[in-house]
Amino acid sequence: MSLSRGALAAGAAVTAAAAVTLTVVLWPDSSDSARRSGSENSASASSAAPTPSPTRSYPLSKAPRAIPAVREHTAAHGPGWRPGKGSAVVIADGSKGLADEGRLLAGELKIAYRGAVPARAGDVELALTPADKGGSESYTLRTHDGRVTVSGPGQAGVFYGTRTLKQSVRADGVMPEGEVRDRPDRPQRGFNLDIARKPYTAAWIEDRLREMADLKLNQLGLHFSDDQAFRIESDTHPEVVSPDHLTKAQVRHIVALADRLHIQVVPEIDSPGHLGAVLRAHPDLQLRNVSGVASQGSLDISKPGAAKLVDELLGEYTELFPGAYWHLGADEYLALMARDPAASYPQLQQAAVKKYGSKAGIEDLATGWLNDRAAVVRPHGKQPKAWNDGLFRDSIVQADKNIEIEYWTGKEYGARSPEEYLREGRKVLNLNDEFLYYVLGQPNDFVYPTGKRIYEQWTPLVLRGTTAVPKRYSDQILGGRFAVWGDLPNAQTAAQVAQGIRMPLRATAQKLWDPGKPKLSWDGFRTLAGEIDKG
Repeated sequence: MSLSRGALAAGAAVTAAAAVTLTVVLWPDSSDSARRSGSENSASASSAAPTPSPTRSYPLSKAPRAIPAVREHTAAHGPGWRPGKGSAVVIADGSKGLADEGRLLAGELKIAYRGAVPARAGDVELALTPADKGGSESYTLRTHDGRVTVSGPGQAGVFYGTRTLKQSVRADGVMPEGEVRDRPDRPQRGFNLDIARKPYTAAWIEDRLREMADLKLNQLGLHFSDDQAFRIESDTHPEVVSPDHLTKAQVRHIVALADRLHIQVVPEIDSPGHLGAVLRAHPDLQLRNVSGVASQGSLDISKPGAAKLVDELLGEYTELFPGAYWHLGADEYLALMARDPAASYPQLQQAAVKKYGSKAGIEDLATGWLNDRAAVVRPHGKQPKAWNDGLFRDSIVQADKNIEIEYWTGKEYGARSPEEYLREGRKVLNLNDEFLYYVLGQPNDFVYPTGKRIYEQWTPLVLRGTTAVPKRYSDQILGGRFAVWGDLPNAQTAAQVAQGIRMPLRATAQKLWDPGKPKLSWDGFRTLAGEIDKG
């Protein structure tokens, strides 16, 4: 959250036991033939005894250039692979689920797609290999004796292998000889988009999905409800929907494309704060203080109708978004920012005592609200998420331990250091506002990131400010997302946003895939990005 508000056809899912192999056969180098022919002609014309034509030797290969960079490469002598006139993509026996990946790669490399037939010289073969080891997003890409092999234990892994192949050919025209073994450092790697404050077209969002896929990112956070607007069509509560919104058909298309690109959409309806657009249609549920003054965007969670309204929306949209995650928000509930919350909002205090006992406070009521909403989405197969400042240190009621914490700031009311959450055994996702926030209009001292600081200074362990948490907590840190927030929506056009986030998104992808110090300098990284994008 910000401080001021605070193409592929449908691809079938592949089991974790499956793995993928990609094989490319090389064409002979025509210049070698010419040299050999010239040498033979010269020898026959000479009175000296003929000598064997020379065998061309190749220097030791270098790692393919891609973003994110490959983690391991074993060099070898050989010409590598270039798309040839007779090259085609084929699918190995038992690997029909990779047809979409094959068609996409064929189009990108401008070679033919022949489907489920045996590979021949110049071909790219995709195959499932269940015996492969590693995580579902890992892959091996091997270029040897005129063939390139990409294998992994899941469909996502082979897709990422094809991204490396595509980028290497774009950057240098060739896939180098040798073997790549590659895998992500973190399981959740993504981009967070606020469409509530600033609307974006479906086409713009789909372009970002394609960009994300090439960077091996696998999550799109979609914040579609806030004080400014509610941006997705609703059947249960059409009265809350803003005029400029996405239809459900458009959302289904976005979600389907994301799925085919191995990206999960993480929707967010924030509550009990940031609900101004919903409350304009339901003013009776607006939170008011003891003097009758409305609390902007805040739901009066002491009223029974509040839970009914939000739960009906949650139920509706959990069906629209079939992914594994749901973001419940929970941040910046303004009642808790008052100097004396209990005195300012006595109805909330009374509701807390009634539900949780005489020692309970409004923090407990808000935490109970979060737990109740998690209980609504969990039966739909959703893993609930919440912003870190929606959990409180001294509350009697504790947030459910299985709610994933998305840590964005240490400056808000109720926010605690990252280590406090980690010591409790909680799993945390990194959205550090010091590095990963692109806030339109640059309010509250925000500055548009260029990506350089992310690339040079940030890692998933840097959850707050610029200091990393101890490495012993590394397994609890799930990954991160780079976030765009539309606080001043007219400060940039959608095209300017796309251009502005281009390098920060690439830097984030690099550090989530491999958090170590990159081999390329920042200037070298920018140059590579330009070469890949122009390829």
